Amino acid sequence: MGELETKEQQLEARLGKLTSLIVAYSGGVDSAYLAHAAHHVLGRRMLAVTALSASYSARDRAEAEKCIAQFHFPHEFVETNELANPSYRANNPDRCYFCKDELFEKLDELAGRLGFAAVAYGINKDDLGDWRPGQQAAREHKVLTPLLDAGLTKADIRELSRRVKLPVWDRPASACLSSRIAYGIEVTPHRLAVVEKGEEAVRNLGFRQFRVRYHDELVRIEISLEELPRALEPAMTRQFVDIFKSLGFKFVTLDLEGFRSGSMNSVLVNIKKA
Repeated sequence: MGELETKEQQLEARLGKLTSLIVAYSGGVDSAYLAHAAHHVLGRRMLAVTALSASYSARDRAEAEKCIAQFHFPHEFVETNELANPSYRANNPDRCYFCKDELFEKLDELAGRLGFAAVAYGINKDDLGDWRPGQQAAREHKVLTPLLDAGLTKADIRELSRRVKLPVWDRPASACLSSRIAYGIEVTPHRLAVVEKGEEAVRNLGFRQFRVRYHDELVRIEISLEELPRALEPAMTRQFVDIFKSLGFKFVTLDLEGFRSGSMNSVLVNIKKA
């Protein structure tokens, strides 16, 4: 038996010790694989729950619903209202804490009402290397971390997802829309909508791995290095200018370092070292 199969067995063994479980399900590959594994082990004693808010894109919802339809997970949507919290809207480096605190509060309430024994989310081993204040909220709410506990990396999860034919197995990483807004700029429904429209427009141009980063009057577009040459063609840069100026930006830039997941956190070096 290989290392990956051993990790898979460890995950299923951990899940098998639970009487029931709610899985925080965003529709990305980590939460989708966790939901699949929990459903495989627990059957109807698991429930995948997706939080709906202004920071959750329509595309992410569509991807989440695709897996639900294909694999028939027990599933519910709940509404979260992190934007009502001034500490979240302020968009300081701890913003993610307030989002996850709101999410897990709602999931705890749901678990209590429906009689589920525990709540879990899809953090994996690779997630420990970045600034993720939401992990503190998870610890405070005693949220389980089955993928992490089994030692699964992002690459492991993608391979296991490919084997079971999850449609999101190779989907590019996708964080919430608020993560696109530079720290210190208030998160508002309007700004989230601008980012969502901008990313959908870039996607419609045929790009696959990218981010639209909101810096007030300036937009910084990150495109994967493999796709960057096409993005730099004069005709394409003209389209970027037209798209983003129509969305209200005064300055339109392409980041020459290309796409980097969590690039907004590059300003947090001192926090990470603390």
